[in-house]
Amino acid sequence: METSARNQLSGSVVAVTMGAVMAEVTVDIGGAQVVAAITKESAERLGLETGKAVTAIIKATDVMIGVS
Repeated sequence: METSARNQLSGSVVAVTMGAVMAEVTVDIGGAQVVAAITKESAERLGLETGKAVTAIIKATDVMIGVS
């Protein structure tokens, strides 16, 4: 798969929570977690389930950075 997005994080699905229309997918990226909200239809089409290897692709014009 080729994409213009430069921010691609490989990981594995640790949870999929299906709603009526949307699905919340939690991906483990080397110990950190990324949570994505996608359509239920897309989650089913992709066959997302715990343990499945995936790539989180982040395409955004705004990224916030915080320091403490």
